[in-house]
Amino acid sequence: MTEGKDGKLRRKFRILVAPLDWGLGHATRCVPIIKELLGNDCDVWLAGEGLQEVLLRSEFSHLPFLHLTGYNIKYSRTSEGLLLKLLLQMPRIISSIKAEHRWLKRTIKAHGFDAVISDNRFGLYHSHVPSIFITHQLSIKSPLGKWNEGILQKWNYNYINRFKECWVPDFAGENNLAEELSHPMTMPYVPVKYVDILSRFEKKEEREIKDRLVFILSGPEPQRTILENKIINEVSHYPGTATIVRGLPSTQSVIPSTGMIKFYNHLSAKELNEEIEKADWVISRSGYSTIMDLAKLQKKSILIPTPGQTEQEYLAKELWQKKIAFSIEQKEFSLSPVLEQAKKFNYRFPATGNWNGLHAVVKSFLDSLR
Repeated sequence: MTEGKDGKLRRKFRILVAPLDWGLGHATRCVPIIKELLGNDCDVWLAGEGLQEVLLRSEFSHLPFLHLTGYNIKYSRTSEGLLLKLLLQMPRIISSIKAEHRWLKRTIKAHGFDAVISDNRFGLYHSHVPSIFITHQLSIKSPLGKWNEGILQKWNYNYINRFKECWVPDFAGENNLAEELSHPMTMPYVPVKYVDILSRFEKKEEREIKDRLVFILSGPEPQRTILENKIINEVSHYPGTATIVRGLPSTQSVIPSTGMIKFYNHLSAKELNEEIEKADWVISRSGYSTIMDLAKLQKKSILIPTPGQTEQEYLAKELWQKKIAFSIEQKEFSLSPVLEQAKKFNYRFPATGNWNGLHAVVKSFLDSLR
């Protein structure tokens, strides 16, 4: 129970937060949302499995956690084979969406949730309990072109319109990060609210160390390992210092570190925040959550989109044109010449300011529950 402004005792709102299991980004961008809910004295529960569970438990060990099976999307070893592999998995993905919708009905009956916040999990909507859908992809890019993107958008909106609201982690105006992905010509029927960029990091003005690199690996296999092997081969000849974060929070295997090159399977938000701030350059995938983190910290980056993942390829191209980030294809990546090119790149970061969109949107949502 909590005491309201009128002095009356009220039960805390019990809210379920569940991110998609497609990489760690969906989980990391839920961290500021969870903190905002906790700051508003909500009873927050989490759901998921695998790496997402490990990450969220490491950040919020005191919060209750429910097991929720993921979509378990698999990637191909080549960009050319990715589309076919995803299409072949669609029946199973749709089955997973139906299964998680049934799971939510049982779970709400068992635990009495007042609201649900779903990061890109299409089945977590409910007819009687307010449900929020979080996505930066209102428009979904496809290698097959515009005609296919129109079909994907209709499929996307068919699910989004079952939720009470759609929260978009981006700026509302023209100076945004995701461009057409988050600001399409056609919008869903449900209210769309921009919550500014979501990052678990804080800019602390740590002293940069010259020639220090931080590599952040993430995303589904086998592409994560393919890039890791390429980086290990390249960085062994680097004259400066480097930190490689493998993006494997639940993995026991360890790659031996040296005095110049440090390997970590995973770092806490605080530790990774410090490593990035000290870095001269950050080299990572062009996943949207990573992009939001780098924008928040105003860091020079080199982005390597996952081959065949059209969203990452689109974001890398747009950020290159805006001079927010340098980018290179994985097959063309070679550390020494890429660093020389990036040093000549005229970086222009989005202006920092009072990014309070999330605070305002969460407050409005909680007021609606009352």
